[in-house]
Amino acid sequence: MSSHSFASVLARLKLLTLSKSDVQLAKALDVSPQTLSSWKARDSIPYSLCVDIAQRHGCLLDWLLLGERDDCKAVAIQNSWESDMLIRLRGLSHADRQSVLLHIEDKQRIRELEHQLQELAKRMPCA
Repeated sequence: MSSHSFASVLARLKLLTLSKSDVQLAKALDVSPQTLSSWKARDSIPYSLCVDIAQRHGCLLDWLLLGERDDCKAVAIQNSWESDMLIRLRGLSHADRQSVLLHIEDKQRIRELEHQLQELAKRMPCA
């Protein structure tokens, strides 16, 4: 693997694992920083690890290894958004979390009612 492509694989791994540094990436991959450093020195990463990470994050191995297709970017962005939301929710009081939950449930009920209304409208003959 060339140095450029290896660096690209590391960048995509950081994107998937939401890691901002090599230390965070090593932790996310469950390896020591020294192991990651040795991979960098050899321009090599275990294929089995890449397969595992791709499966765990629901992305294509082609994207992770070769940069082909952008399917994983959407997954990484979604994971980032979900992580951000969880952090924000955890920072709220219990009462505020309950309020958020009630709002979500209301929103889901409204969407279901809108869906039912659309289905009924399709069945009605045009006037």
